[in-house]
Amino acid sequence: MPVQPASRILQDITVLDLTRVRSGPTCVRQFADWGANVIKIEEPSDDPSGASTPFGKRDTPDFQNLHRNKRSLTLNLKSEGGVDVFRQLVKQADVVVENYRPGVKHRLGIDYETLKKDNPRIIYASISGFGQDGPYAGRPGFDQIAQGMGGLMSITGEPGRGPMRVGIPIADLTAGLFAAQGVLLALYDRERTGQGQWIQTSLLQAQIAMLDFQAARWLIDGDVPKQAGNNHPTSIPTGVFTTQNGHINIACAGQAIWNRFKDVLKDPRMDEARFADNEQRSANRDVLNAIIDENMVQQNTETWITQLNEAGVPCGEINNIDQVFASPQVEHLGQAKAMHSEIRGDTHVVGQPIIMSDAKSEISRPTPNLGQHTDEVLSELGLSSSAIEELRKQGAI
Repeated sequence: MPVQPASRILQDITVLDLTRVRSGPTCVRQFADWGANVIKIEEPSDDPSGASTPFGKRDTPDFQNLHRNKRSLTLNLKSEGGVDVFRQLVKQADVVVENYRPGVKHRLGIDYETLKKDNPRIIYASISGFGQDGPYAGRPGFDQIAQGMGGLMSITGEPGRGPMRVGIPIADLTAGLFAAQGVLLALYDRERTGQGQWIQTSLLQAQIAMLDFQAARWLIDGDVPKQAGNNHPTSIPTGVFTTQNGHINIACAGQAIWNRFKDVLKDPRMDEARFADNEQRSANRDVLNAIIDENMVQQNTETWITQLNEAGVPCGEINNIDQVFASPQVEHLGQAKAMHSEIRGDTHVVGQPIIMSDAKSEISRPTPNLGQHTDEVLSELGLSSSAIEELRKQGAI
């Protein structure tokens, strides 16, 4: 049966997915959602509900969201027959993505230097915890570890309350996205050179890259950023304020917006010299925030959002996740994509955040059952029914 691409954009690209947990699957999901023929390679198991991740089985929301638009092939890469089949697949593929610990692929004999002998055009992406070499390369990687080592936890949370992780696995997610970007760059470069290459990134590198201006404050000015809670570290006042019925985010970035904000609140204290510019407002942040809270608690969130937006002051409600997807703007953007899951039935997953004028990404395949497409993929490789059955007897699939 021909592959139904989720988009036309990458429909000529075949990706072999060796990934587990989150960073690697996040990378490969980009290719699957934009039309690539993604073959998810998983270990054979007597339990078809088992997932190739320590965080739950196939029916979990996480697994269902990560692995849509892929096909599943079971392959025992610890067997000679399994490795042989994989190397045959590599000859016809464009991309291999893995997030093993650095030494595993070499022990299995499926590292880049080995596979490029089978296919010099292959693009091989590796995601690790800390890099493919160096003093920490052998350490097991985990998102929260990278958040701590990469500095994020030192600038997250309220001052004096100790380090705090952010509420999403941001190192995992961004490492996956950076790896996907690297593969796309390599595909583009291959059009010029005719050769593939090895793409490497890690949770630690991704986390440091995401520090962005906070890292630049240290690298350029020698300033070590600290925790600021809900307050923006440099644009003041920007933060969370208490209203009559909840809370609101307000962002006064720059003098012009500050002046508009003052015009809405009409509190004469905000015209005092100690709040005249961003430097003064920073020095007197706590006093200023208290004055703003005194004003904001007089009306409800909805009223303030209307008034502030009319004045051109950036602001917004602070939603729970259910409120996010009930937002008319989110519904308009279509961020919840319908999917008929093999396990969960009719449900929704998180859609791509990219809108293109002449192409789109769909959910063309639900998250597959374990090994659901093994015979299909191997038949496309040219193996006969008897050859496939022999591999099954050998424990290779």
